[in-house]
Amino acid sequence: MSDVFRFDIAATDGAARTGAISMPRGTVRTPAFMPVGTAGTVKAMYLDQVRDLGADIILGNTYHLMLRPGAERVARLGGMHDLIRWPHPILTDSGGFQVMSLSGLRKLDEQGVTFQSHVDGSRHHMSPERSIEIQGLLGSDIQMQLDECVALPAKRSEVERAMEMSVRWAERCKTAFGDQPGKAMFGIVQGGDQPDLRVKSAEALKALDLKGYAVGGLAVGEPQDVMLAMLETTCPVLPSEKPRYLMGVGTPDDIIKSVARGIDMFDCVMPTRAGRHGLAFTRRGRINLRNARHAEDTRPLDEESACPASRDYSRAYLHHLVRANEALGGMLLTWNNLAYYQDLMRGIRQAIAEGRFADFMAETQDEWARGDIAPR
Repeated sequence: MSDVFRFDIAATDGAARTGAISMPRGTVRTPAFMPVGTAGTVKAMYLDQVRDLGADIILGNTYHLMLRPGAERVARLGGMHDLIRWPHPILTDSGGFQVMSLSGLRKLDEQGVTFQSHVDGSRHHMSPERSIEIQGLLGSDIQMQLDECVALPAKRSEVERAMEMSVRWAERCKTAFGDQPGKAMFGIVQGGDQPDLRVKSAEALKALDLKGYAVGGLAVGEPQDVMLAMLETTCPVLPSEKPRYLMGVGTPDDIIKSVARGIDMFDCVMPTRAGRHGLAFTRRGRINLRNARHAEDTRPLDEESACPASRDYSRAYLHHLVRANEALGGMLLTWNNLAYYQDLMRGIRQAIAEGRFADFMAETQDEWARGDIAPR
């Protein structure tokens, strides 16, 4: 742990790097996958389980927590860490993704975003300053700037307008954040699928000398090769001594290829959402437990896994739970999925440290390609 916010790179292998982000509430080993706890809960999981799987940090969402239970209420209750019983680092998204995902319920101008609550229809204005204020009330350790995320494909003029406003908002967020020892505010690179706009955004944010940088506005409708091309354009522009966070990404394949391009941090709802819908991520690839082939299969998802959900429950039972819409099915598969994601990150970190990341990547992809064990 550290009394200040610090990022140390322990080893590199090509563009991939492994190291640690140190903060007063704990150390985050990188590359890191952050389970998403949008409303103060990682769905279908106890936070003790999440920690035991190897998660050093979780993510909360400013927009959703603003609506309920409310930022001021969370502050009165001692902050998010005390409220949810997670004494470790928390990163909060600023609400920028909801600018895109709730486009039918918001109005946007230079001053910020006015949301109509999807819960009760009430109206809430979120300026860059208010976003940082809310994140401070929540007590998060890493706070994200408010930005405008544009769904792709989009017109270049629209992408450029949103990128330039996001840079202006980053400046306002930095001022509002001020000096908070041991905490950090990250800027968010925008620019859609336009390489020159990505570079322009990254350079403008770099000039602000922030403690970390995120790449946003990807995995929002574009093919994977476009996402990777934007990383290849953006990462070399960002300061090598600062952490790089790819927001909202993604599949295990997205993650391993993005690490190869210099990304240090990830978050995504995919492992938890997929688990609640009967889909398991394993070292053999994706397994759909709804399929009838599993109905009488007494083998586990992965006999080599250290996770009880993966190792100790039969596919037949998991299939039954999923088909019967039993809550336990989603709980067990979410547990399996988050275990696999953390195992993947652990393997990535070790491979980089040992200088064999390319081999690890090839071996992992080969095992995915071979697919699941044959049905009985």
